[in-house]
This record gives sequence, structure tokens and C-alpha cells, in this order.
Amino acid sequence: MARVANLTIRKWGNNLAVRIPASIARSANFTEGQPVELSVHEMGVMVKPVGTPKLTLAEKLALFDPAKHGGEVMATGLVGKEVF
Repeated sequence: MARVANLTIRKWGNNLAVRIPASIARSANFTEGQPVELSVHEMGVMVKPVGTPKLTLAEKLALFDPAKHGGEVMATGLVGKEVF
């Protein structure tokens, strides 16, 4: 089922803006920092995600799960001529 929100276009500096409600953003799998493409069609405007959001180091570290990733970068030991 499609989610619908009735919104109002507002001025933001020299541009116009519409806020995407959290429930709509979740349904569209939008996240803060998500790159999107805005295009004009005969029936209106389409916003669609392109690529993946750029995460900060803190966000990347927060996503790290030691149980899933083995807790170590090189859990198998030395592979080549590494010197430690």
C-alpha cells in the first residue's frame, strides 16, 4: 500500500522545499545523507535514491558487529610476508 502525505511547499533561501515525513522516509528507505535524484515527469516530480549515503567513521564503526565479522580484521592469521 502506498503511503500518502499532503504537504506544503515552503521557501528555503532562494529555493523551494518540502520536508519528507519520517514515516514516508522509512517507507522509501531514505536516510539522512542519502543521495537522491529529482526528476520532473508529466504527472509531477519523482524523488528516487541513487547510490548509498556517505557514512562518517563513527557511523561505520557503529555498524560494525564483532559477532558477524569475527572480531578481527585478519582472523585467519598471517597470509603473506607480514611482519608484526
